[in-house]
Amino acid sequence: MGDLYETLGVDRDASFDEIKKAYRKLARSFHPDVNPDPKMADKFKEITAAYEILSDPDKRQNYDIGGSGFGSGFGNSNFGFGDIMDAFFGGGQQRGPRPRTRPGQDALIRVEVDLKEAVFGCERDLNVDTAIVCTKCGGSGCANNSRPRTCDICKGRGETQQVARSILGQVMTSRPCASCQGFGSVISDPCTECAGDGRVRARKSIPIKIPAGVETGNRIQLSGQGEVGPGGGTSGDLYVEIVEIPHEYLLRDENNLHISIAIPMSSAAIGTTVSIDTFDGPQKVDIKEGTQSDSTFTLKGLGVTRLRGGGRGDLIVHVEVVIPGKLTREQTELMKKFAQLRNEDGSKVLVHTNSDQGFFGKLRNAFR
Repeated sequence: MGDLYETLGVDRDASFDEIKKAYRKLARSFHPDVNPDPKMADKFKEITAAYEILSDPDKRQNYDIGGSGFGSGFGNSNFGFGDIMDAFFGGGQQRGPRPRTRPGQDALIRVEVDLKEAVFGCERDLNVDTAIVCTKCGGSGCANNSRPRTCDICKGRGETQQVARSILGQVMTSRPCASCQGFGSVISDPCTECAGDGRVRARKSIPIKIPAGVETGNRIQLSGQGEVGPGGGTSGDLYVEIVEIPHEYLLRDENNLHISIAIPMSSAAIGTTVSIDTFDGPQKVDIKEGTQSDSTFTLKGLGVTRLRGGGRGDLIVHVEVVIPGKLTREQTELMKKFAQLRNEDGSKVLVHTNSDQGFFGKLRNAFR
C-alpha cells in the first residue's frame, strides 16, 4: 500500500473532519453497491484501510513515525461496519437508546373573525383537541408507581448487532432493538389510561388575545400551547391562523374601509346631509350640491387599526347618483321645464377629448 494520505487525497496535517470528508467522497465512488466493477472493490478496501488508520489518533501517530499503523490487521481490528457507515453516510446519528421523553409537535388551527373584530381586536377562548399529560401516571407511562425495566434483549443499549459476511469480510450491523423499539427499556406495567405513552387526547380551553388590524393569513404564536410530547415531554407551540369574514356592506382595502351609498338625483343636485352606520356609530356625511356619480368622501381615522405602527386608516364613502327610470306625466313636465331653464338641449352632446379629466380620464386611470 502506498502513502495513506495520498490514498485519501489529503495533506499530512489534515484534521479528522477533513479526513472523514475525503473518505466519504471516495467511498461514494468506489463502494461496491455503487460501482460493481471488481477492481473498484479492491480500491474501496484500500481507502477504507487508509481511513481506519488515519481516523484513529493512536494508529495515525504510529504510522507517522514510521510504523504500519495496522496493529492486528483490518480484518481483526475494532473498526466495525457501523464506523464505516457513519463515515460513508455522514455520521452524527445518535447511537444507543432513544429517550422516551420527547418534545411535542406544533399545532395549527384557523379562527374566523368578523371585520369589526379585525378592526378593533378581540379576545377569544379557543377549544382545542390536543395531547395533554396523562394525569393518572404523570407522564411516566407506568402504572402503580412502577418504572421501566431494562430490556432483556439489548441489555439497555436500544440496539442489537448482527455479524454478516460481505466482500469486505465480516461486518457488523446495528439495528434498533425490536423488543423495546430502541428505548433500551420496557414498560412491564403500562398505565391503563394512556397505554404507556404518557399523554392522552383531551379538549382544553385556551384564552387568546387577537390584536387589532389582523387580516386573513396572519398567524399568532402561542408558545407551549401545542401538543405535549411522548413521555410527558415539553409541549410544542400552537399557531392560530386568522380568517377574516367578509362584511355585509363594508369592503376592506388594507387599512382603509370602503362603503357605497346611493342618493337621489335631486339630492345630488342641490346637496344634502346623510347619515351612515359605521363601527364608530352613525356618522354624518355632507353631500355637496352638484355631486356626480363615483364621487368620494373621506372620513379620516374611521378605517382599520394598523397592526404595526398604531393609528387607523380611513373610511371612504363612494356616492352613486340614482336617476329615476320611470316618471309620471307631472314629473316629466317638470323635468322638461327644468331643462328649459338650464338651456339644456337633449339632442346636443358634449364629446370628451383625451385631455379631459372626465370619462376618458377615469378610463386612463383605471388602465394605469
